[in-house]
Amino acid sequence: MKLPVRDNIASLIPYPPGKPLEELEREYGITGSIKLASNENALGPSPKAVAAVADSLKNLHRYPDGSCYYLAQALAEKIGVSPNQLVFGNGSNEVIQLLIAAFLGPGEEVITSQPTFLVYQKAVQAQGGVNRVVPLVNMHHDLDGILAQITEKTRLIFLDNPNNPCGTVFSNEAFNTFLGKVPDGVIVALDEAYVDFVEPSLRIDARDYLKHRVPVVALRTFSKAYGLAGLRVGYGLMHADIADYLHRVRQPFNVNLPAQAGALAALGDDEHYEKTVAFTREGIDWLSSEVEKLGCTPFPTQTNFFLIDVQCDGKKLYDALLHQGVIVRPMNAYGFPTYIRITVGLPAENQRFVKALAVALGEVDRA
Repeated sequence: MKLPVRDNIASLIPYPPGKPLEELEREYGITGSIKLASNENALGPSPKAVAAVADSLKNLHRYPDGSCYYLAQALAEKIGVSPNQLVFGNGSNEVIQLLIAAFLGPGEEVITSQPTFLVYQKAVQAQGGVNRVVPLVNMHHDLDGILAQITEKTRLIFLDNPNNPCGTVFSNEAFNTFLGKVPDGVIVALDEAYVDFVEPSLRIDARDYLKHRVPVVALRTFSKAYGLAGLRVGYGLMHADIADYLHRVRQPFNVNLPAQAGALAALGDDEHYEKTVAFTREGIDWLSSEVEKLGCTPFPTQTNFFLIDVQCDGKKLYDALLHQGVIVRPMNAYGFPTYIRITVGLPAENQRFVKALAVALGEVDRA
């Protein structure tokens, strides 16, 4: 079959989805497995969000509010901005795609780091843009290296802060210095999907940059700290002029009705949010201590996940853990062959991981 597909689409590799948990169990002949690979909130969503979603189901025959009016009003009041500075999407993924659709033309360039969130580069390629990729240095963004890659064709720079998969952050001072050297006409997207887990003293306040000479767009999500990954709702915080252009390319009704209801209720449950943040930090500290006892090296993080140098083939260790019903993320594809990435789970899940890791390390050659 001959199809009129463009080269940039034909050569695009789809985002690699994981297998359903049930399918992995069937394939490996295991039961009762635990998944610590996708940076999800182990505590789950706020009970208030669950109740709001359930209540919204009676209105599934109605279209959702295309402007996310009530969610925008509540969020704007909570974080101290104007509703017209917010753009909501089907996860923050969609806001990334909206930025690229609105501001990137064929042959124009976007700068990202490597490794980083895979969606940036895939969306750029799908748009017909050019990816300029700058390797991390010591698992941190190379801000000077990124500046060196800027050309007259550069339209966007994506910086995930904290970085995924490394969990590292850059300082407010470093960001200020960086922005001072970015030329006019370039938009900097600050992806803060994990900002809720960052120590408060290390956070960058994106509101300070909404009127900066260099346009800054902060990307955030309800998938992580708010535990609503299955509903797919995120947002961007930006100057109203940028928001206006994103609304021009945004699909109507892009955030579904249950998602809006769940996000609005979750936003109002500060107790559950604070519990999640404290629970995550406690889990990171405990897990880091335990893996060190097994001769592994945990990498410091400002997220709900962290890297572990297991000092052996990470893919083989992943397989050994999988046969015990413990699912983690091997980092071979990210250029870290001796690392795995683990998400904080419930206390019983964390304990099971540590026990399984001890067994797996004994099965895999660490020479």
